[in-house]
Amino acid sequence: MLETIKLCKSFDDFPVVQDISFEVNKGEVLGFLGPNGAGKSTTMKMITGFLPITSGDAHVCGHSIKTDTKAAQSRIGYVPENAPLYEDLYVREFLEFMGKMRNISEEKLESRVRHVMELCHLEEVEFQTIETLSKGFKRRVSLAQALLHDPDILILDEPTDGLDPNQKHDVRKLIRDLAKDKAILISTHILEEVEEVCDRCVIVGEGRVLFEGTPEDLKSKSQNQRIQDVFRALTTGTQVEGVAL
Repeated sequence: MLETIKLCKSFDDFPVVQDISFEVNKGEVLGFLGPNGAGKSTTMKMITGFLPITSGDAHVCGHSIKTDTKAAQSRIGYVPENAPLYEDLYVREFLEFMGKMRNISEEKLESRVRHVMELCHLEEVEFQTIETLSKGFKRRVSLAQALLHDPDILILDEPTDGLDPNQKHDVRKLIRDLAKDKAILISTHILEEVEEVCDRCVIVGEGRVLFEGTPEDLKSKSQNQRIQDVFRALTTGTQVEGVAL
């Protein structure tokens, strides 16, 4: 459902992402793993059309993000890191606004808003302003708006960053539940998160793919010293020479 093909991105001739290729299929959660500065968010912004691609392409349900951008974007639900919200709006009011922005018809809007609120367990805060919500509830609101148009693919950038352990557990469970009929790409720098929610993972470092396989493969072996360095940095949360955390 989602395929990246030798994605590259450079800023002023400085390469940030270099030849990144992978696939995510329906019913699968792919963990996009790497230390801060590895190119994860840049890759996601290219896949979703928020950043122009220097070279390569991404196909979303058969649509090129470069040449058929609107069709590709219509199949994606995207939650960027620190997703901005209209904090003076009520939760229901915000979701209704986002539904209209996505051209959901008046006939379907009420049922879609109700569905995503139930899915993300937002009923108890339906008539609270977003600014009064905890980080965990704000993250649920971000997920709910991304699900309004029932996308085939979900792209989630650091969805549990800054949450407490209980909130992380709730968001991870929701991701697993959503994966039953969607393809999900989730970026993280937390190994525990990959082990808990992902079917496969891709490790990137300095803009390149260093490893692709199951979480079990990742734990049992490393293919080269560079992967070992990144793995050790992620595992310990400490600085390793040449690996930015």
